[in-house]
Amino acid sequence: MPKIKLIDGTQREYPEGISLLQVVESISPKLARNGLLAVFNGELRDLNAEPSEEGTLEILGFEDERARDVYRHSSAHVMAQAVKRIWPDTQLAIGPAIEKGFYYDFDSTHVFTPDDFQAIEDEMNRIIKADYPIIRKELDRDAAIKLFADMGENYKVELIEDLPEDAVISTYQQGEFIDLCAGPHLPSTGRLKTIKLMSLAGAYWRGSEANAMLQRIYATSFPKKSMLDEYLHKLEEAKKRDHRRLGRELGLFVVLEEGPGFPFFLPKGMVLRNELEKFWREEHEKAAYQEIRTPIILNRELWERSGHWDHYKENMYFTTIDEGDYAIKPMNCPGGMLVYKQNLHSYKELPLRVGEIGLVHRHEMSGVLHGLMRVRAFTQDDAHIFMLPEQIIDEIKGVIDLVDRFYSLFGFPYHVELSTKPEKAMGSDEIWEVATQSLIQALDERGMEYKINEGDGAFYGPKIDFHLQDSLDRTWQCGTIQLDFQMPEKFDLTYVGEDGEKHRPAMIHRVIYGSIERFIGILTEHFGGAFPAWLAPVQVKILAITERQHDYARNLAEIFKAEGIRTEVDLRSEKIGYKIREGQLQKIPYLLIVGDREAEAGTVAVRHRKDGDLGSSTVDEFKSQIQKEIREKLL
Repeated sequence: MPKIKLIDGTQREYPEGISLLQVVESISPKLARNGLLAVFNGELRDLNAEPSEEGTLEILGFEDERARDVYRHSSAHVMAQAVKRIWPDTQLAIGPAIEKGFYYDFDSTHVFTPDDFQAIEDEMNRIIKADYPIIRKELDRDAAIKLFADMGENYKVELIEDLPEDAVISTYQQGEFIDLCAGPHLPSTGRLKTIKLMSLAGAYWRGSEANAMLQRIYATSFPKKSMLDEYLHKLEEAKKRDHRRLGRELGLFVVLEEGPGFPFFLPKGMVLRNELEKFWREEHEKAAYQEIRTPIILNRELWERSGHWDHYKENMYFTTIDEGDYAIKPMNCPGGMLVYKQNLHSYKELPLRVGEIGLVHRHEMSGVLHGLMRVRAFTQDDAHIFMLPEQIIDEIKGVIDLVDRFYSLFGFPYHVELSTKPEKAMGSDEIWEVATQSLIQALDERGMEYKINEGDGAFYGPKIDFHLQDSLDRTWQCGTIQLDFQMPEKFDLTYVGEDGEKHRPAMIHRVIYGSIERFIGILTEHFGGAFPAWLAPVQVKILAITERQHDYARNLAEIFKAEGIRTEVDLRSEKIGYKIREGQLQKIPYLLIVGDREAEAGTVAVRHRKDGDLGSSTVDEFKSQIQKEIREKLL
């Protein structure tokens, strides 16, 4: 009889052949109802699994990301089963869980439209109500190929044929439906509660334009209708906050057909951008960084030396100068290496922190371009830290502290992910291991929780990525710290040590905003265009009720402008209610309304963007208040 130890330390014996679900039911029926996935001896397992060995058991619910993925992957199987029932000649491709939902790719003679969604949802609900057990079965390679070939599922056969010879091939069955899948899955279809189909798209099989174009159906699922309603509400809110629309309406930026992927910043957008860069420079000066600027175009030999020519060429733009090959920089790093090489450095100078707000260009396919979020030209707030090996941990922790300062200022919670050596990488496994362990040690010493992404590092080193969460609970990868032992070798970077000999420095690449353009897009949607006063392109707008107050309004504007407060005056002959509404649509933090009474008393009637009418204030009182708000960068 296997002994099963629970996560709380309780240990019990169970008979052979008992499922993990039955184990949980014997402990807590409520936990069994809400549990979606088991972790047994550290491995994700179906709740229907029947362990033969002793082990430790943990049950995961929807609040755990791993269980959410399983919930939605099982939802994708139910959607595929529904589609096969309605259109039997449909062939199945793949159907993974994704952020906030799932999709399935189909090859069907039927052309799906949104009009089909209700029929598919109805059939899915019938499958859910039937509460089919979801049963795992393992097959050998030949049996699996025969099974799916007999079913006419050619895409599944291709997937099996591409698996290693010794791969364990598993299927999952619910009712009449069988799919090729590694799992794990929910114990039965009845565990699903609320589903909704969202949209359609085309997708090439295996992402290659040489393959068939499939039809992709996107959907989502939740264990409670209230959770779905909240998600749909946030989607609607996201549409209202779309930075592309707000960028035009607020006069911040536009992307024009004359330059797809190359954004134009308008005057108000430049105010916002300049404030972000000003804050960046202030904080980096405090943290002992030196600022540089490197050229946008550099020759081929440099990019070959850096490894970009071999590892990144498909993302680069090229030109010919004086019959020589040149590239427009996709990254600032090689220029930073050349700056370091201009002087002989002593160990006493290190760490040397060098920052650059540098414009880079990367080729993106037209189909993925999206406002400021995905562009072909953007500005990275890059910095490179050259240091002694014994300084690595402290420098990484210093960057983490700086990132925290920035994100906390904007009110962004964030989580951290550590990415390890990718398949396509420079350098030995030993060097990568040293670099990876250094990042891990710094995170551990800083007491930070983090997730590991195996094989997702940069081609020259492992990295720490910071994923911030906006007001709509979406996550964005912005900041990154990359530890690099490759570039110092490639560029023959040295310092003179205490022993008088030359040594290689270690090196950190890091960004905080990531892309300033993208960060502005994120901020625009996070705040819905209602930026904090210190960032707002217009901080105060003075509204004169009649022509009699024009001189007073102009004088007020001059007073505020002299104090560095960004101020506009509305002297149009429109009604004051119209002017107020327009000022609110422009999301200006403060509207100051002046009529005869204010002009005579030397006061202003203050209206706050969020809090509405704040009553009358003296000019000095209001000026002190907004200056404090700007100076302290309050949200």
